[in-house]
Amino acid sequence: MTLDSLNSTVAERRSPASSGALRALRHGQGLAGVLLVVAVALAGVFAGVLSSHDPLTQIPGANLLGPSAQHWLGTDRLNRDVAARVLAGIRIDLLIALVAVPIGAVIGALVGLVATVHPIADVTVQRVFDLILAFPTLILGIALAAITGPGWHAVVIVIVAAEIPIFGRQIRTAVLAVREQPFVEASQVIGADTWWILRKHVLPHAIEPLGVQFALSLSVAVFIEGAMSFIGIGVLPPQPSLGSLIAASIADLDANPWLAIGPLAVVAALILGFLLIAQALGRARRLA
Repeated sequence: MTLDSLNSTVAERRSPASSGALRALRHGQGLAGVLLVVAVALAGVFAGVLSSHDPLTQIPGANLLGPSAQHWLGTDRLNRDVAARVLAGIRIDLLIALVAVPIGAVIGALVGLVATVHPIADVTVQRVFDLILAFPTLILGIALAAITGPGWHAVVIVIVAAEIPIFGRQIRTAVLAVREQPFVEASQVIGADTWWILRKHVLPHAIEPLGVQFALSLSVAVFIEGAMSFIGIGVLPPQPSLGSLIAASIADLDANPWLAIGPLAVVAALILGFLLIAQALGRARRLA
């Protein structure tokens, strides 16, 4: 058996899992999750079309107005349109999540993959991961904000730091399971080196479970941004984010409860959508 024929065999074995994941996103929970996330994302992308108001502009005489045809979710105490700010907050939250989670995933996966090559490196990396995971995410965020100052950059760094050990351990577990398979042993017998085996056989198989974790991590990223902005160490005013909008709504809930209902509904839709996608991918992987 040659390396090329072995590659073809492995690729054929991987294709059912990939097609199963695609089918999972076209039916049931997967489809519902995709529709929720896409609907929220499109609302953020086309914010300028859906709302004629600028999220930062103060509207004369529009103080704490209730929902109306002009202001779907009313206005806040600074005379700004709440719907426009929620739509702008969607863009900021998704941008943070879609930047931070892939960075954390790539760094964590590479560190976890490389560490499996040598036992000492593996033990060292796992202890570093233990140290990071020992700190609750919000405590890590508070400590980071005290050093660098609050802002969207602090949220990104916290999400990246939180995701590195998760993806690192995820890929380590997958690597340890896959490298004992017969096709990996066959590669070693015919002379393939360690890095070739990792790149051609181990990594493609290990990536499959990372799709489930990636969807879960996106939902966690939305939650982290909301929590950090809620306590004032995330995205800073006047820029809107879903967390800061919820925090700002508390003082005026009696005048306009939609100040909180709007951003809370969007946060719930995003988190639920990503969780449904993760559950669908996880079920497809188990059945593959």
